Amino acid sequence: MNLPLIQTLVSWITTVMTVVGLPGLLALMAVESFGIPPLPSEVILPFAGFLIADGTYSATGAIGAALVGGLAGSFIAYGIGRWARDRLTTLGIGPFHLEASHLDRMDRWFSRHGEITVIVCRVLPVLRGYISYPAGAARMNAGRFGVYTFVGSLPFTVGLIYAGYLLRSDWTVVSSYFNVANDLLLGLIAVAVLYVILIAAGLVSFGWPPRRGPRWRSAPATSDLRE
Repeated sequence: MNLPLIQTLVSWITTVMTVVGLPGLLALMAVESFGIPPLPSEVILPFAGFLIADGTYSATGAIGAALVGGLAGSFIAYGIGRWARDRLTTLGIGPFHLEASHLDRMDRWFSRHGEITVIVCRVLPVLRGYISYPAGAARMNAGRFGVYTFVGSLPFTVGLIYAGYLLRSDWTVVSSYFNVANDLLLGLIAVAVLYVILIAAGLVSFGWPPRRGPRWRSAPATSDLRE
């Protein structure tokens, strides 16, 4: 964490949690679960553990505030996704355009795998702050969404708080272990974005393994040209 921007963010987060107290922790976790702007739970939760260790927070208060804040932010994002569903097909530029068939696929996915998708994403860096939007857009049952959000968030929240409690003044060590996971996930997202761009350009057909798309196949074969 030697970049000025990261240092500033960490300093701001720790100041809010120290000065404002448990309401500050609750608010930060709400924003983190909302995903905009992105705040690192790998900083917020271990520092909460440190504050428990030095007597500033109680363990039950910190865990409760973190979980309540996370649920609040998740439901706000869920509500936005649900409200924006009917507007999604009007968004897009050129080939990057959602159609009703895409929403139908998302509905089927969340109908069959919504619970496990929410649980798994809640323990993954980066993705945990954004899974609520597609869950809301797919109109996943709100009660089930809340339950599985809580189930997935509980071990993640308690684990990072406990790690910060054990490490005390060395609580920043926790976030360094998540850098690798963050980099891997961001790399996968970059590959997925490139894949979508190639499909939209007609150079690759959807499926696995990737195959040449219609634009590539439609190129004239010069070997057949004759006088």
